[in-house]
Amino acid sequence: MQDTEPARAGGRLTPADYERNFSDLHPPLQKHEAAVEADRCYFCYDAPCMTACPTAIDIPLFIRQISTGNATGAAKTILDQNILGGMCARVCPTETLCQEACVRNTAEEKPVEIGLLQRYATDTVMAEGTQFYARAAATGKKVAVIGAGPAGLACAHKLSMAGHDVVIFEAKAKAGGLNEYGLAAYKTTGDFAQREIEYLLEIGGIEIRNNMALGRDFALGDLSRDYDAVFIGIGLGGVNALGIPGEDLDGCENAVDFIETLRQADDKAAVKVGSHVVVLGGGMTAIDAAVQAKLLGAAEVTLCYRRGAEAMGASAFEQELAAAKGVFIRHYLAPKEILGENGAVSGVLFDNTAIENGKLIVTGDTGIIAADHVLKAIGQTFVADHLDGVKLEGGRIAVDEDGLTSLAGVYAGGDCIKRGEDLTVTSVAQGRDAAIAINKMLASEAHASAVA
Repeated sequence: MQDTEPARAGGRLTPADYERNFSDLHPPLQKHEAAVEADRCYFCYDAPCMTACPTAIDIPLFIRQISTGNATGAAKTILDQNILGGMCARVCPTETLCQEACVRNTAEEKPVEIGLLQRYATDTVMAEGTQFYARAAATGKKVAVIGAGPAGLACAHKLSMAGHDVVIFEAKAKAGGLNEYGLAAYKTTGDFAQREIEYLLEIGGIEIRNNMALGRDFALGDLSRDYDAVFIGIGLGGVNALGIPGEDLDGCENAVDFIETLRQADDKAAVKVGSHVVVLGGGMTAIDAAVQAKLLGAAEVTLCYRRGAEAMGASAFEQELAAAKGVFIRHYLAPKEILGENGAVSGVLFDNTAIENGKLIVTGDTGIIAADHVLKAIGQTFVADHLDGVKLEGGRIAVDEDGLTSLAGVYAGGDCIKRGEDLTVTSVAQGRDAAIAINKMLASEAHASAVA
């Protein structure tokens, strides 16, 4: 009988295994497939899918355009609202946003594959090199953007369209934020994050200065003095600690760091992964880390969460994906201690938990899961360092409806503010809308100056 197990080399997988494991999670639609899928749309006049989209893309319109063979027009409809529409098509939790709202999403039918159709349209124009946007006449105004993540990039593009010059200060070596460093490799293959940024930058008027960190290389006050406006899009710079013994053992690391290492690795075989991996957490980062640990060749991956499946931050689709990839998901387990031998992780001691009168309690029972690699994915935190004078609210930057902070001329958006879900698409919407507000502010100042 033929052996169906993938070939192993040095205890890990072969190059062919890695290529297969980290190929597109959802392969792109071909032209005929896109036309067939587009024909499933009812083109609802009140479009619940559009209401569910944080960037308010006219979904029925772009799907109708695809159905008539106008993929270029569909892409413009998408990019007019979401300049990072290609990435959002890949990573948006469409199953809980537009596709959940689709009227075809019933017990008898599946929703229209809106995400795949959006990818088909945006990929088409990027492959063709079609560029829809040009800068307005130069205004002479300069805007500083801190952070080259989705919010900062969307803000910069919109400001450049209005004729303003934009300089983005990015702490890391590459632009993109979580799109570049924090997403599962099988969701964004082929260095797509950088290709999309290159497409966005074709408009001109945007300069990205990498390896420039707030507080180390420049101060917020410097930017407020030297630029006509500032946008802060620094995301969440910290990660939560477990606060239990053993976190400093070799083999215990943050899932965010693990994912970043994998995303930037030229050779996936060189990425360290244990044989028996335990992932702590229940959100998207936990799922991404667990699935990728399995795809890297871990013999056993167990994801542990202190509550039930219904309370997990990861969608039902993502939980099912993890299970399908061979990840064991265990609920009602709270880590009590990371166990070790000779300075390295050997297991995790858990308290069993339960819900009693609506509250999470510890039952008194404990158990151990053997592990040589522990990935912590219990949430990220906002780091408020070097934001002198910026008011915080709920642990993040406080802003008004336009994204304006407590400092005049300083705006913020993305994960560093607490408004909506911490999603790429939400960050794009907030960066775009802040840019509109900044443009109005600069225009009113210019008008007042001209009148005076």
